[in-house]
Amino acid sequence: MLDTGTLRARFQQHYGIPPSVIVRAPGRVNLIGEHTDYNDGFVFPVAIDRATYVAARLRHDQLVRVASSDLNEEDTFAIDQIERSNRPWHNYIRGVALALRVAGHPLLGADLLIASDVPRGAGLSSSAALEVAVGYAFQVLNNLNMLGEELALLAQGAENNFVGVQCGIMDQLIAVLGRADHALLIDCRDLSYRAVPLPPSVAVVICDSHIPRTLAASAYNQRRQECDMAVQLLRRWYPGIRALRDVSEDHLAAHSDALPEPIRSRARHVVRENRRTLQGAEALERGDVVTFGRLMNESHASLRDDYQVSLPDIDILVETAHHLAGCYGSRLTGAGFGGCTVSLVERNEVESFSRDLLRVYHNATGRTATIYVCRASDGVGRATDNAGPQE
Repeated sequence: MLDTGTLRARFQQHYGIPPSVIVRAPGRVNLIGEHTDYNDGFVFPVAIDRATYVAARLRHDQLVRVASSDLNEEDTFAIDQIERSNRPWHNYIRGVALALRVAGHPLLGADLLIASDVPRGAGLSSSAALEVAVGYAFQVLNNLNMLGEELALLAQGAENNFVGVQCGIMDQLIAVLGRADHALLIDCRDLSYRAVPLPPSVAVVICDSHIPRTLAASAYNQRRQECDMAVQLLRRWYPGIRALRDVSEDHLAAHSDALPEPIRSRARHVVRENRRTLQGAEALERGDVVTFGRLMNESHASLRDDYQVSLPDIDILVETAHHLAGCYGSRLTGAGFGGCTVSLVERNEVESFSRDLLRVYHNATGRTATIYVCRASDGVGRATDNAGPQE
């Protein structure tokens, strides 16, 4: 966790005056339910105890000044004349400010200092954490009356329409609504959700493969197009369907011959993954970690074979984890083509699990990896001096 006292001091050093508020928004890891969110399906993420922090102070003009503590970069723009920047990270902030204004929320300028301990490029949603933290900072500074779901939708809209990444709603929603020691089963169609407690005997272990996700953005958009094509083809028999969420496994089996490859495989993954996600949430509610772990393993096999977003080195991490003591299940998490795996591991086995996983991965690939043992945390809020959320 970042030290908010240090962030406060950096803000004062940079701007010559202390911040009036520091907020935090967490990264996330998805336990199961991958590539289902943009198909109106179900996801089961947790907000993690790594977050993006924004120290902020209101200005009484239209100027927004942004400094990054991590990148040693700055950006300045006028709140009433927001244009795209040639620096990608600038556009996440500019896009959120523009989305708030387009939604009718009056904004004044602000001084912002941003810092984060969410690993970038690892598939832990550092971008959504940034969007939600910036949006919440503007909300607090301008006394905006806004529900959490609205903030999540505005942040998603900024990424879709201003940044140009066609992400689903999961990342922004869990960054807003996350609950300590719980995963959230989220219905991405109507944004309803329920919190499911995580067994205290189990740890969420993330392994960053350190494989850059160079293909993730282009392949992500391609997978979305393939899913849309599956829906268009299946409407011949089921004209009422809006997304793959509306397609059952029986529907798919009855007309699979009408879907060319790879459309058929993409649809099969999404339809089955929705079922696995619902079954997984029910299993954890019963305290059945064994069944949940089996469903995680099935999810990875589907991501590898049907959705084709894994890589051989990621498969090594997952297969190794499956055979280590204390591991209930392991899978690729995030968009794919690199990034992280997530495993559910018995707490008393975490140390040996982590050591053996890193050793086998390095021996097999020559790569180093990084382990994060995470706790499910609360969603966006004010940061207290000990870096925890404040109600």
